Amino acid sequence: MDEGALLPLVDEGALLPLVDEGALLPLVDEGALLPLDTTDGPAGARGPPAPGEPVAACNNPSMADHEDRPGADPGPGTDRVRLRRLPDQGSHRPEDLHAVLDAGFVCHLGLVVDGWPMVVPTTYGRAGDHLIVHGSVASRSLRTAKEPSPVCVTVTLVDGLVLARSVFNHSVNYRCAMVYGLPELVDDPGEKLAALEALSEHVAPGQWGYARAPSDKELARTTVLRLSLAEASVKVSEGPPGDDEEDLGLGVWAGEVPLRTVRLDPVASPDLRGGIGVPDHLASGPLAPGSAPARRLG
Repeated sequence: MDEGALLPLVDEGALLPLVDEGALLPLVDEGALLPLDTTDGPAGARGPPAPGEPVAACNNPSMADHEDRPGADPGPGTDRVRLRRLPDQGSHRPEDLHAVLDAGFVCHLGLVVDGWPMVVPTTYGRAGDHLIVHGSVASRSLRTAKEPSPVCVTVTLVDGLVLARSVFNHSVNYRCAMVYGLPELVDDPGEKLAALEALSEHVAPGQWGYARAPSDKELARTTVLRLSLAEASVKVSEGPPGDDEEDLGLGVWAGEVPLRTVRLDPVASPDLRGGIGVPDHLASGPLAPGSAPARRLG
């Protein structure tokens, strides 16, 4: 674990597998993550809207315009976050962006280090209209990001596999956010503590007030960056597969396989002193955003 980190960063030198060109995974568009299928399908299935069909900010109920959430999509803040493919599945509304960010707790921080692209998975928190990331002062990625250097941060929540009658129409149900910007170094001790509290409370609500606060020495060994959410986009894909009409008669099962993040019971540290029980804020409720206790799923 990094000396200043609340949760460890993935080793920056680790080798990551490349995605095979034929892999059954969402393609990455310049504006957001996309499902493979872009063809018209049966009613209710994924695919572009029919000619003349009104297009909302997103064709998913979770992001469509409702009476209690009035207001049209304000549109992209810059051309970088303009949604080029299936824009009806996306949004630039702050409330939709916040909803995706608040449901996750691991992001991927992308930037260029020594002339090469680097993508580092790490935990994050949201403080109003800013994203908070942190790590050791020795981290190469954070040293580069605080210069400042342009970064791209993505958050992806996988909600299920979408299995069609044809392999071509397989896809993934997901919620994702993509944020661009120049991160700001948080150097003021008070602001630094507030940012770390926001991150800690995002990942494990109640833990900041329960555990020992960071010392001055620990704060000095921790880098905290704040990234504006002004340049961002959101995409959500949900629903059944969109099979081609000629495939509907095949004797092949098609549908969705829902996926969820499951929270298991806490496991005490081997060196925990006797008589210390699991605190209430960890004993029940979600330990991390988007998770649910396994017993509730049974």
